Amino acid sequence: MNLHEYQGKSILKKFGVAIQEGKVVEQIEDAESIAKKLSDETGTKWFVIKAQIHAGGRGKGTVSETGSHGVVLAKGIDKVNETVKGILGGHLNTAQTNGVGKLVNKVLIAEDVYYPGDSEPSEFYMSVLLDREVGRNIIMYSTEGGMDIETVAEETPHLIFKEEVDPRVGLQGFQTRKIAYNLGLSGKAMKEMTKFVTALYNAYEGCDASMLEINPVLKTSDDKIIAVDAKVTLDDSSLFRHSEYALMRDKSEEDSTEIEADEAGLNFVKLDGNVGCMVNGAGLAMATMDIIKLSGGNPANFLDVGGTADAERVEKAFNIILKDKNVKAILINIFGGIVRCDRVAQGIVDAYQNYGSFPVPLIVRLQGTNAKEAKELIDNSGLDVISVVQLQDAADKVKEVLS
Repeated sequence: MNLHEYQGKSILKKFGVAIQEGKVVEQIEDAESIAKKLSDETGTKWFVIKAQIHAGGRGKGTVSETGSHGVVLAKGIDKVNETVKGILGGHLNTAQTNGVGKLVNKVLIAEDVYYPGDSEPSEFYMSVLLDREVGRNIIMYSTEGGMDIETVAEETPHLIFKEEVDPRVGLQGFQTRKIAYNLGLSGKAMKEMTKFVTALYNAYEGCDASMLEINPVLKTSDDKIIAVDAKVTLDDSSLFRHSEYALMRDKSEEDSTEIEADEAGLNFVKLDGNVGCMVNGAGLAMATMDIIKLSGGNPANFLDVGGTADAERVEKAFNIILKDKNVKAILINIFGGIVRCDRVAQGIVDAYQNYGSFPVPLIVRLQGTNAKEAKELIDNSGLDVISVVQLQDAADKVKEVLS
């Protein structure tokens, strides 16, 4: 589950991570009074106004209606209302919104932590995530903060460092000192960075995050270390332990079909393709998407119906897939282990009949328990369904219906 910047920072603060303080605004008329409260609490005179959407590149992004960027400095309380008005309620386009701007329902009014006259602030990049290849958490960091980390990795990979953390022993003091040293810090700044890294790692483990990313981490001229931004992604499977975090979910930032699928108990992820997939099991789903790619098509989704595939569940899956107008065909690839193939086949037939006129070709491959009976059921149904046995047959049929 993705969080907004202000939500992520609130979690980090509870674990002792020093953050750029701020307050959220949802109504333009509240902006100036909230800025005054923030000024009273922090002493700040300038304010950074930040669009709160689930996408990166906000500072370079542009609000369609006003031309404003998604992150703007307001040099005084008298500039806050005008600045907020240029962002709030508009559609922000960034490199991660794929040409479709996201509606900005909230902005964060944050303190300006860059001291006047400090012409060369030190900005670092830092993230914590799981490296599945080695089975350890890693802290990835760089001296090139404030930039796209992908660009840094491509053009100057030697400036990216990684520190592996053995989960059996946790983060060690020598590792935090090594990170601070590699970032070129010494003295008070080094001590502050070791505290920052320790608190950040504790937050990562404590909130069951799948990723924490801070870009930039700021070193001020008086050697304070502050998280200026925060991208926090929580492990959905851990939310039963964190009811307070589950309440932070912002469905307005999520794809409506993914929300509908989640409420129906279907594992669904929308993709930019033309062939809908319906499978049971993540491994089979990946193989099915590979088949589609090899046949010349592109997967339009990941959809796992799980261990049950009755008519109601299959029909719901059909409805969700067909909401994507780019879908030109649907491939159902089910392996019957716990669930019998003939039961799945009956579910497909019933759902197809309930749907009426089916708008795209439907290719079905059922293997496993009662696969023979399942194929006979579909072949004898009289419906316009293409039944196949082998994976190659499925790939050939996908290629055929797309040509």
